[in-house]
Amino acid sequence: MAKKSIHRPEYKILTKLVRKMRDEAKLDQADLAVLLVRPQSYVSNVERGQRRLDLLQLRDICMHCGLDLVEFVRRFEEAVAEANRKLS
Repeated sequence: MAKKSIHRPEYKILTKLVRKMRDEAKLDQADLAVLLVRPQSYVSNVERGQRRLDLLQLRDICMHCGLDLVEFVRRFEEAVAEANRKLS
């Protein structure tokens, strides 16, 4: 049986990039939560990898952090490729 996506190493990369994007936008978790109309615990759970994101939720987070979803995915793919190079 395959691992759930939140247990894969790539998901840890995703959550780190979400936090980095939020930090670069100079938003704390509470600020982003207000913009998303969610509790602060939602943002915390996303960043800790305890809450799975779908594409639309990720897009909303990107928009509120001022980053295009396509650019976020590019950064994600680069980070995954770098992690894979380090493992080789």
